[in-house]
Amino acid sequence: MQQGSSFLTDRQRRLAWLGFLLAALQAPVSAALVSDDSWLFSLCVAMLVATVIIADDAGRRRPADARSADRG
Repeated sequence: MQQGSSFLTDRQRRLAWLGFLLAALQAPVSAALVSDDSWLFSLCVAMLVATVIIADDAGRRRPADARSADRG
């Protein structure tokens, strides 16, 4: 059984993880240092990148023969 294909390359996936970690770590730091609620933007960006990583992971783990059956 072959693995399904994903839309991110390995390099893009590593960069997405790095971006997620940086945004997730920056949110509480900026919340402690800045009096306004601009830290919420970092949190939203981290959640968006996490969604992309999860979608890519689902595509990688899906068997290739299941993908071809969906196409008809």
